[in-house]
Amino acid sequence: KDVLGSRELMINLAVREIKGKYKKTILGQLWSLANPLALMLVYTFVFAFVFRVTPGPGNPSGLHSFPLWLLAGLLPWLFFARALSTGVQSLVANESLIQKVYFARVVLPISDVVAIGYNWLFEMLVLLAALFIAGAQIWTTLPYLIVIIVLLFLFAVGLSLILSIVNVYFRDTEHLIAIALQLWMYLSPVVYPISLVQSQSEKIGPLFNTNVTLLDLYSLNPMAQFMTVFRTVLYDVTSPSLLSLLVCAIWSFAALSIGVFVYSKKDKNLAEAL
Repeated sequence: KDVLGSRELMINLAVREIKGKYKKTILGQLWSLANPLALMLVYTFVFAFVFRVTPGPGNPSGLHSFPLWLLAGLLPWLFFARALSTGVQSLVANESLIQKVYFARVVLPISDVVAIGYNWLFEMLVLLAALFIAGAQIWTTLPYLIVIIVLLFLFAVGLSLILSIVNVYFRDTEHLIAIALQLWMYLSPVVYPISLVQSQSEKIGPLFNTNVTLLDLYSLNPMAQFMTVFRTVLYDVTSPSLLSLLVCAIWSFAALSIGVFVYSKKDKNLAEAL
């Protein structure tokens, strides 16, 4: 109800963020492509040529390109990491506005995620064009891609709501999340295939005299599920399993529900807490 009632404010805040990000730059929106392309070059050199990480060809797409495979997981991760890094600071960064005027503060983290998502869509369009040029019939999985993008957006919004509230009371949160995201990335199949984890899990066997394996613990990482579905849709160019989509949906709505609950409990005291 708060979001719908303040949708114009949310849109204006998102537009302000979008326009201000590359204001007075020559390349403008093209700068949004610089970071993922630079990371792609570095990670391709390190993991494809130095460590010799060789993900299998796309099944059934037949694609066999490490840069395209990497971008299929790297771009969703970059959106998620940017959303959390910005969202966690959204309330503290607008401290003066919150203390002077009453409005639905929930739109602040959401508008930040919307602005980041807008810039991210340009990166995704470039990836889709590259996949099409490489011969992938990417249009066949576009409905699934839209669904998983929406689920990832909701997951990012939910966590941003939680972290932005926590950061109001514990200002160390924004610094901790920067470290946590670095660790989280390497605990997710962004720059390496999940098959490596599976093979190591089979070598190690059950853990702590239980039936739990390394792969079972690894699968508890929600971003591992999201990365798997994105690569299935973008690189394999096939429909993901219903179970994978269901797991992503559960994570998304759980994060969003907790975020809304935390916000509703703390919203009235935000101005005083800041």
